[in-house]
Amino acid sequence: MTRDDLSTRTLTDDDFEQLAAVLSGAFLLEDPELWEINRRFLEIDRVHGVFEGTELLGSAAALTRSLTLPGGVSAPVAAVTWVGTALGHRRRGILSRLMTAQLHGLHESGAEPIACLGASEGGIYRRFGYGVSTEWAGVTVPGKAPFRPEVDLGEDRVRETSRAQALPLIAAMYDQGARHTGWMSRAASHWDFALADTQATRSRGGSRLHFALHPEGYAVYRVHPGGTFSAPEYQLHVLELFSTSPVGHAALWRYLLDVDWISEVRYPKCPTTDPLFSLLADRRQAASRPVDALWVRLVDVDRALAARRYSAPLDVVLEVLDPRCPWNDGRLRLRVDEAGAATAAATSEPADLTIGIADLGAVFLGAARLSTLAASGLVSEHRAGAVAEASRAFLTDPVPYCTVDF
Repeated sequence: MTRDDLSTRTLTDDDFEQLAAVLSGAFLLEDPELWEINRRFLEIDRVHGVFEGTELLGSAAALTRSLTLPGGVSAPVAAVTWVGTALGHRRRGILSRLMTAQLHGLHESGAEPIACLGASEGGIYRRFGYGVSTEWAGVTVPGKAPFRPEVDLGEDRVRETSRAQALPLIAAMYDQGARHTGWMSRAASHWDFALADTQATRSRGGSRLHFALHPEGYAVYRVHPGGTFSAPEYQLHVLELFSTSPVGHAALWRYLLDVDWISEVRYPKCPTTDPLFSLLADRRQAASRPVDALWVRLVDVDRALAARRYSAPLDVVLEVLDPRCPWNDGRLRLRVDEAGAATAAATSEPADLTIGIADLGAVFLGAARLSTLAASGLVSEHRAGAVAEASRAFLTDPVPYCTVDF
């Protein structure tokens, strides 16, 4: 069959078994337990599929979530997930069809003005207009690594509890972070997926999930055995660590580092600004590697830019380059008042800056600096000072963080 014989539509419940088979192959993931969780987790009518006749060849799903934008504003986002192509059908333009159908569908229905995803491969999604908007530090720390002597661990103990007892408590604590830029809402089905504990997720001999609770925070982790009985070298892998106070954060890290038999603690999703680096007596003991986390795509640039708050007044005309979504392609005037509120509207005035849609997504949450992109040649300045003005206005504090749990 030719590409003209391929069709694209949203899925129904009758397509779920095909969807599970396609994605199990695409991600080399044989996990029936996880697919039962996915059946509750996915919104099947928001999954696009490409078909050859009645055979499903690829999919791209969107979840209904909310994301905290700079200024503590909660905005609806399409959380894009389970994007995959059936084995044997790559290089047929299926991914391009899926991503285009999804973006055009969001725009035409007036749905979420922002889409976001976590990428399994770093070289795929920029061409579809996604930019890296947050990062993780990817930290590894030796077990028993000492803290500075003045670190306050408080009087409260960290205790381990069962999953059933922990979930309502950690969900309530998680919701206290709702004003932090990058925070993403979680319904009950999202918790089931984010903290899935199936046999397959216990890869390479990992333990069940452990839940460590402090009155001011929690940590979820697995243990991976290693070494020998006489010289154990276990690894502790942190899935999530959240706290509501500096004391709670320090106490949780101290607890994890002091677990018996642990030779090192790994936290792949560690925030780039985690206090751990300042807690350690020797911060060099925390080896870190930056990893792309949340990728952001502005579906409707005018609505998206007006949704967030800004750090400084601004009046700038942007020439946005977005060939995949032509309604965004062109000039837009962004005005920010003294309170940080913005309006964004099409204009015929001369451009102050030219920026591609992926790079606009990268700076949208306020972590990446527009001035850095300009220094890389990714942003063109047409009015002297426009880069500095816009870079200052887009930045936010504290640095955005997202667990990317979808």
